[in-house]
Amino acid sequence: MKKQRPVNLDLTTIKFPPSAISSILHRVTGVAMFFALLFVIWAWAVSLGSQAGFNQVSIIMDGFIGKFVAIGTVSALTYHILGGIRHGIMDMGYWEELESGNTSANIVIVLWIVLTVILGVALW
Repeated sequence: MKKQRPVNLDLTTIKFPPSAISSILHRVTGVAMFFALLFVIWAWAVSLGSQAGFNQVSIIMDGFIGKFVAIGTVSALTYHILGGIRHGIMDMGYWEELESGNTSANIVIVLWIVLTVILGVALW
């Protein structure tokens, strides 16, 4: 019996379908929100500790890093909600076919990009 399996799998040659990208992004944004929550908890704790702590957090949040973290957190939350809604609809038995699943994944990704730009401009 001859096995026709690849010996050296080159991951750069694999093209994922939109539904796979959407599923992976849903997991990645969940992890990103966990780490963003660490920053949020730190900011709340420091800002509620004293007036000087509040001023320190205000300066950080008004700076580039604070805005970058805020936009990244909102972006991750936005995608995670959109992806979660998509997965919930799929759990109800819709968009399970290849074409409709890929279409819904593309719609979620485009909607996420548009909302991220809109929210990013609003937060900046």
